[in-house]
Amino acid sequence: MSVPTVLQKILARKAEEVAERRARVNLAEVERLARSADAPRGFANALLERAKRKEPAVIAEIKKASPSKGVLREHFVPAEIARSYEAGGAACLSVLTDVDFFQGADAYLKEARAACALPVIRKDFMIDPYQIVEARAIGADCILLIVSALDDVLMAELAATAKSVGLDVLVEVHDGTELERALKTLDTPLVGINNRNLHTFEVSLETTLDLLPEIPRDRLVVTESGILNRADVELMEVSEVYAFLVGEAFMRADDPGLELKRLFFQERGAVVLGADPD
Repeated sequence: MSVPTVLQKILARKAEEVAERRARVNLAEVERLARSADAPRGFANALLERAKRKEPAVIAEIKKASPSKGVLREHFVPAEIARSYEAGGAACLSVLTDVDFFQGADAYLKEARAACALPVIRKDFMIDPYQIVEARAIGADCILLIVSALDDVLMAELAATAKSVGLDVLVEVHDGTELERALKTLDTPLVGINNRNLHTFEVSLETTLDLLPEIPRDRLVVTESGILNRADVELMEVSEVYAFLVGEAFMRADDPGLELKRLFFQERGAVVLGADPD
């Protein structure tokens, strides 16, 4: 398993962070908090229902910064952004909680989820079952598993932990080898294809198109990164890809929800507002 240098650095710090979190709050307490959290909102179902109707199933991201681009949004109020996305037609939210590299916070996820009715994925680098239980404790409805950061045994363990606490799983791949591992190891219906090359950081929508034939029809493909204009959306929809994870394009807009509506709905002749019921 070849892990890109930037990702290695993030994962090394993440291992330290998890140890620090465990020292502050033990697993038994996190499990107690997870049991008392609001019921999951059905992240996978929200996407699957939209895709079934051939409507855009948009996971709208709340992200303050990134390692490569720095701060993306100075005026950063997660609750405000969440409400804007919900009004703009998002199916789900993605909230960055990584502190050191993305200037995220658990509090951002809590604030965003409390401000709307949308299901939320905790976007972070998951390497320990503790983080999965913690995700449920802070209110997440889904977690992300990045294949390039995990071996198959750990990936399966994390997915099993997610299932045990009622969380959906979005598995993220970057190439055919990772896709093969993901399909062999996990039964989650959500397969995210990141169009960004982790080694070169170049973005190409061809990554999604190239991998599509290898993905069983009972899995929902979520294309991630590189959706910047209406032509990009239509390219995916022609190939029957209806689920999208978009962050940077929205974060740089004055009104993120309005930008979402413009990109995915305005030129379709109809605007879908709000979240689908679970």
